[in-house]
Amino acid sequence: MNQEISGPTPRLAAVPVRNFSLQLSSTPRGARLARLLATEQLRTWGLPSHPAELIVAELAANAVTHGRVSGRDFRLLLYVVGDTLRIEVTDTRGDRLPCPQQAAPDAESGRGLLLVEALADRWGVVPGPPPRKTVWAEVGTGSRPVVPPR
Repeated sequence: MNQEISGPTPRLAAVPVRNFSLQLSSTPRGARLARLLATEQLRTWGLPSHPAELIVAELAANAVTHGRVSGRDFRLLLYVVGDTLRIEVTDTRGDRLPCPQQAAPDAESGRGLLLVEALADRWGVVPGPPPRKTVWAEVGTGSRPVVPPR
């Protein structure tokens, strides 16, 4: 049953949602481009690149190292809501979920997720439609949304 409700409509402050999405090749070059283009986009938005640049670099490197399937790309998505930047990297290896582990002291790799965990305010993994998964991280932008006067 449809009902009509009359009365004043509440005014919601318009807070813009900024987003940036790219599909990149699952190669070391694609991972480097993810970091470089994310940094440039953050600069365009007037947001600090640290620590987001490092988080993008680690998540993209993991996508091309551990989430790579030959012939399939990965996706980088950045969006800002209020004072939170969300970084998402989606790859096509949903069967391989990331798990932070302590690397051996002399190991040259294996610390990426520990770095993400240390730099991000929150992070996690979301299974996608098979065969995908999305690894995400959120960081504060240090800025508050500007609400236009009425």
